[in-house]
Amino acid sequence: MRISDQMRGKVASRASKRCEYCQHPQSISTSRFQVDHIKPRAANGPTELSNLALACSHCNLHKATREKGIDPLTGRSVGLFNPRIEEWRTHFLLNRENGEIEGQTPIGRATVIALQMNAEQPIQARRNLIRFGVL
Repeated sequence: MRISDQMRGKVASRASKRCEYCQHPQSISTSRFQVDHIKPRAANGPTELSNLALACSHCNLHKATREKGIDPLTGRSVGLFNPRIEEWRTHFLLNRENGEIEGQTPIGRATVIALQMNAEQPIQARRNLIRFGVL
């Protein structure tokens, strides 16, 4: 099912026009953010507001159809972060000294790894956003 412009607008507004996974602001991105199905369509996830999240292209590309990841601390499979039912600050911490996003819980750690949130390019972008007071 195609996501209407109206639904896309509601998702973006609800997310304060930031990636709901890494918190990158859409306003300074060079590409249009995507609407992610939290529970992927491939797993029969519905196209409704309760299952949609705004995602930067990096997070959306790496999330793909994943619903679970491995917590590197315990080695256990856990669900990835769900911005509709979980609070970002509970699971993640932005390290302002190095630009990394640190997972604070099994869900956070697994999501950081699965979405490659601390790859070189996202870290450099976050360092610049921190330096310019955007994050």
